[in-house]
Amino acid sequence: MFKLLKNLIKDPMFVIGVVLFFGTIVAALIGPYIYTAAEEGLSYESPSSSYWLGTDNLGQDYVALLLQGLRNSLYVGFMAGIIATTVGTLVGLFGGFKGGIIDDILNMFTNLFIVIPSFVVLVLVSASWPEGRSLTLIAVLIGLTTWPWTARSVRAQAASLRSRDHISLARINGATNLQIIFKHILPYLASYVFMVFIMQVASGILSESAISMIGLGPIGEGSTSLGVILNTAKNNSAITYGYWWGIFPASIVITMIVFALYLLNNSMEGVFNPRLRK
Repeated sequence: MFKLLKNLIKDPMFVIGVVLFFGTIVAALIGPYIYTAAEEGLSYESPSSSYWLGTDNLGQDYVALLLQGLRNSLYVGFMAGIIATTVGTLVGLFGGFKGGIIDDILNMFTNLFIVIPSFVVLVLVSASWPEGRSLTLIAVLIGLTTWPWTARSVRAQAASLRSRDHISLARINGATNLQIIFKHILPYLASYVFMVFIMQVASGILSESAISMIGLGPIGEGSTSLGVILNTAKNNSAITYGYWWGIFPASIVITMIVFALYLLNNSMEGVFNPRLRK
């Protein structure tokens, strides 16, 4: 295990991904407390010494908005990732381990959710909440519509492990099904589940940005996200009038976060997947 971690640290993709992603986390956590927003100016003032990234349609400092939006987007991504990974892992574990009728029912349930376009469901449910769409609600909706792919992947892994010798030995020693699942199967899948979680976080951030871009994102005070910033710029025709700072900074931040997460996932897969190592 330590050898694998050592190889992971030596991987340039992993190092770059860690630096980029944790840099955004640090900026989101302490940025709003360190950076003092300038007083409101004119609508869409261009970047200057007073406004490093210009102002939005209301004259608000874009740097302050980006820091707040970054924090909220990461919150949605992490919460959606936790929900989707937890639900998908539990469904996949129990289905893959038990097999038989239980596996058939859970697999049918999973396939049903896969067939239904998750983004369409997300749009329809979000549209049914014309008021009160909080960051938490959006995160929960994203998590509950993106878990099936995790369940399918974990199910395949769990099914391949249930016939291993150490599982048979645990049964002989009187271990219950829950003990086998959480003590003998889940630890073997820990690295795989963590990689799935990384991709679910990226999916959550992209989903929130996409749904906010069409005007169905979080609303209310303190609900500014990177997607909401892009939607505001779109509604005010920022690109049409040459206000590039209303679009590109938020787009670059979203791209950087997702790129960092993909680097982390690819580097971990290259180290923890024996087939790729060969």
